[in-house]
Amino acid sequence: MKSVNEKAIENRLKRLRQKLGERAIDAVLVAKRENYMYLSGFTGTSAYLIITQEDAVLVTDFRYMEQATEQAPLYEVVQYQGSVVAALEEQLKRRKVNFLGFEDSELTYDKYRLFKEKLGAKDLVPLKGMIESMRMVKDEGETDMIKRAVKIADDAFVHILGYIKPGVAEIELAAEIEYFMKKQGASGASFETIVASGRRSSMPHGVASEKKLEAGDAVTLDYGAIYNGYCSDITRTVFLGDPGDELKKIYRIVLEAQMRSIEGAHKGLTGREIDFIGRDIITKAGYGDNFGHGLGHGVGLEIHEEPRFSPSGNTIMENSMVITVEPGIYVSGLGGVRIEDIIVINDDKPINLTGAVKDMIII
Repeated sequence: MKSVNEKAIENRLKRLRQKLGERAIDAVLVAKRENYMYLSGFTGTSAYLIITQEDAVLVTDFRYMEQATEQAPLYEVVQYQGSVVAALEEQLKRRKVNFLGFEDSELTYDKYRLFKEKLGAKDLVPLKGMIESMRMVKDEGETDMIKRAVKIADDAFVHILGYIKPGVAEIELAAEIEYFMKKQGASGASFETIVASGRRSSMPHGVASEKKLEAGDAVTLDYGAIYNGYCSDITRTVFLGDPGDELKKIYRIVLEAQMRSIEGAHKGLTGREIDFIGRDIITKAGYGDNFGHGLGHGVGLEIHEEPRFSPSGNTIMENSMVITVEPGIYVSGLGGVRIEDIIVINDDKPINLTGAVKDMIII
């Protein structure tokens, strides 16, 4: 009886081989960690995959032989000693690979020249995001992992509310969030935790500093958990005392833009069309110049991956794509507000995975 994960890997290999066949590529060489995790199940930090129509090989070093054999049962696991390039050359020549696909967005020019010279393939063929495009649509197991990562982040928000008070430093809040998430089963934070308070909240990526919270501050918390390799991402903005009328107005605008965008995130629309929903609300409210980033991004094995909700987002939405929705308004000298959830595209009824309250909170 195959595990769910093994069945998922088998299905991914089948889809990849079909794509390789359509482009007359004999084999693919995979080096990007998120891609080899996706295609093999192996989670170590050093590996190359060689995948042909007939078989699949995982090349790694002594440190990971036992782990790779256990985690990647569909692969022949090969240990290299000395030069990994020599090991790859041997495997490719044994399989008489002429046209070798490679991850052009990941490979340096120096490595490309080395592979071109040493691997023995007649030609190196750029994959042009082939594997990343497969990863955009999540299977049930992937969505379950993301749900768990989201739940950890949700619970962290409830937990941290009790720590938000005047005199507490932003870095203290960030440390407490990350400590709590690890206690709940996260392997770590999915990116450097953002805690930006007061005027610093106008910085969309204002990572936690030594600034201490003060009465009247807007406090933006943006963080995520990693669970079994999959990421979550949440942003909430709360107020430490009355922040004044303009920030409260901004909060209501951002919340409306976020909720309307979620409601409108339908299968068949482009990322650009969904981005426009929230951007139009913010622009008509007079804050268009204060929303300078995209509405959202894909989440999975990477915290930022395709597809995107942005003015340049051309990808057409498909069911089971997992994407953030995170409009924001940032006013220099005053502060900012961002609210972010993770949704799953599901026909015309997107599923919101994030459960943390987003009504205005004044502590």
